[in-house]
Amino acid sequence: MNDEGCELLTIGQLSQRTGMPVRTIRYWSDIGALPPAGRSAGGYRLYDAQCVARLQLVRTLRELGLGLDDVQRVLERETTVAAVAATHVRALDAQIQALRLNRAVLSTVARRQSDTEEMELMNKLARLSAQERKAIIEDFTDAVFGGLDADPQLRERMRSTAPELPDDPTPEQVDAWIELAELVADPDFRRRMRRMAEHNATARVQAGPGPGAQPGAFMFFAKKVSLLVGPARERGVAPESAEAGQVLDELLGPEVGSRRAQVLERIEASLDAQAERYWQLLALVRGEEPSPPTSPDYLWLAQALRTHS
Repeated sequence: MNDEGCELLTIGQLSQRTGMPVRTIRYWSDIGALPPAGRSAGGYRLYDAQCVARLQLVRTLRELGLGLDDVQRVLERETTVAAVAATHVRALDAQIQALRLNRAVLSTVARRQSDTEEMELMNKLARLSAQERKAIIEDFTDAVFGGLDADPQLRERMRSTAPELPDDPTPEQVDAWIELAELVADPDFRRRMRRMAEHNATARVQAGPGPGAQPGAFMFFAKKVSLLVGPARERGVAPESAEAGQVLDELLGPEVGSRRAQVLERIEASLDAQAERYWQLLALVRGEEPSPPTSPDYLWLAQALRTHS
């Protein structure tokens, strides 16, 4: 007992009461975080109820992951528990984000059975900033459309649809972004997309001053194909049938000749599974549901044009 009648505990008794090892209590005492309330006649450190409460606070702060400096600042009343907690929450959020990204990359590495070189590339791609990802797509768009009088709305759509990878992406989103980055860097894919853009530019010239040369004409045509060709194909209408010819008349007009041949040429140049994969990957990166594939409609349309032209 001390002069005030409060129970004083030896370091061993304090260890038994709190469940903390003697060595840990001694360490906190040595660095001044847990000063003893007094000493015994033999010079041993003694601790009172306030020391017990202080030690329990130290243990809680350490279990929550606070560093030694932060614990001491709280004990010395240089800061509040709330202020330290808010700072630590931000640090934990950053750690959680990094762990989720690491997990996503490692999941992709495991699924792909990647080697060391590919793993390093995937890790680098996954950690690019939003601006760096946007720059990759802009470089690809410039390579495809640069110097061509292609449909400006089509070009702007490709440029503005940025791969918005979230801060805590799923493994599927990381996988889609890595595949997209690899795709737009593929020289062969770039050449094929460039040829599509060249056909688009040529079609605008051939259309003259009419609606086919107007901005957005490409996407307007794509919508008409979806509205007319898609339902016919799904109904089981054969491309060689008379009903297919009626669909063509509604889509392109009744005249048969060079215009239909030009449309067929453009469609054949645009039938590229990877081009459609490009848009699917963008949607997956952004956490969106990819649009249904359109290639079956264009394959049907190409066959119908060959037959009825």
